Amino acid sequence: MARRRRPEKRIHKPDPRYNNITVSRFVNRLMSHGKKTTAERVFYSAMAIIQDESNREPIEVFEQALGMTVPMVEVKSRRVGGATYPIPTEVRADRGMALGIKWLILAARSKTGSPMHQRLAREILDASKGQGAAVKRREDLHKMAESNRAFAHYRW
Repeated sequence: MARRRRPEKRIHKPDPRYNNITVSRFVNRLMSHGKKTTAERVFYSAMAIIQDESNREPIEVFEQALGMTVPMVEVKSRRVGGATYPIPTEVRADRGMALGIKWLILAARSKTGSPMHQRLAREILDASKGQGAAVKRREDLHKMAESNRAFAHYRW
């Protein structure tokens, strides 16, 4: 069903500790079953681990990790004449940020054997160095878009 107007963007409040909107978005995405205080505790514990291991400001490491996981292009399917083609399209900034956040959290959740704050800290540290599952996912997406560049003229 078509909309008459575009929905207005939600304005996120910055988080209380770092006064950062990106951190607030990350914590909201990390939250499950409405337990925001648990999600904040996990995130801030991960930031403390990052502070100890990297001897750098943890918010800088987090921003660098997020920058390494945000994709520039993605592949969308388009049906043309009975065939479905994967078409590479550029990613808007807010969608790219959402994908990067999602991939970091999924990569941390997929690991097993340690508490969530340790897995999250490890994934953020790996991503800031250009390694890890979230960065690999971005690289795979870029490779797929590059290999399907021939279908770019089907873009709408």
